Amino acid sequence: MKSISVDFGSGVTKIYMSGCGVVLMEATCIAVEECQEKGERFLSVKAYGDKARALSGRAAVNTHIVNPVRDGNIVHENLAAALLGHFLEKIEIPRKKAKKTEVIFVLPCGAKSELKQAYLRVAEECGIGAVYFTLAPFAAVLGHNVAISESAPMFCVDIGSSITNIAALSQDGIVSGFNVNLGGGNIDVHLIDELAENYNTKIGALTAEKLKNTVGSLLVDDNKINVFEGREVSSGAPTSIAVNSEQICGVINMYVDKILEYVELVLKQLPAEVISGVMHGGIYLSGGLVKMDGLAEYIEKRLGISVNVPEEPQLCAVIGGGMMLSNDDLLDKFATQE
Repeated sequence: MKSISVDFGSGVTKIYMSGCGVVLMEATCIAVEECQEKGERFLSVKAYGDKARALSGRAAVNTHIVNPVRDGNIVHENLAAALLGHFLEKIEIPRKKAKKTEVIFVLPCGAKSELKQAYLRVAEECGIGAVYFTLAPFAAVLGHNVAISESAPMFCVDIGSSITNIAALSQDGIVSGFNVNLGGGNIDVHLIDELAENYNTKIGALTAEKLKNTVGSLLVDDNKINVFEGREVSSGAPTSIAVNSEQICGVINMYVDKILEYVELVLKQLPAEVISGVMHGGIYLSGGLVKMDGLAEYIEKRLGISVNVPEEPQLCAVIGGGMMLSNDDLLDKFATQE
């Protein structure tokens, strides 16, 4: 039986296969075309994953780029099943083999039974044989390649595209934690507005993400600069603009500070014994935004607590989920089937 871990993120889907490592990382989106035949309207899939995302801003009028997962929730079950089925085929698990596959889904902290039922329906549509669930904080900490302590609490901040998981945890479960609808995608949207309002330049979602990833920084006096293509807001004419780190640091700071306000809220609610353990062990950071220059240092200085940063923070949760499927003890402690 094949064992895979799936992190069905709002922005990117990651899949880890036991014995192989991370085998897929693609955009969680699908391009659909509105069609009409014999007076009936229906949707036809034009592209999946990265190919669908590449059509963003370039697609025909009757083609829509849909993200079936939003803010940690499955909002289009049929399209989510079609997308996951496509991804499974890419990693050589077609429907006829899916029955002999066990999958663990990484869910947001505080996931309700309704979300699990939605995942079960998607899994059933794909023909998956066995389904487990785990919460992102447990998976993300395990993805640091550390053991979750039986006695000393640990603290996780997992920053995704549209959702951030914040939790103090131990082997007994979540001590205190929740998720908030804030992440790297919020920064992308605000950067689009920032360039339009203050620099008369309209850029698309893909360009905004590239701007964040290549120029974004929380290092003092960072001077990274890059040139981006767009259109003038006033005339619509093609244009290019050079943007440096200082010009967008205000937008990045604003969202990072919002996330840290929630982190501080959880920290303040922890009992003295728990916060003592957190101060000793530090905060375990994960998520793609953690790779931004200066972010870890900024969090460490703001909170006065040391931080732990893995080599590939965006893969922590999916790797941690895979570790559970490979270890019956971890699976019993940190995963469920309902």
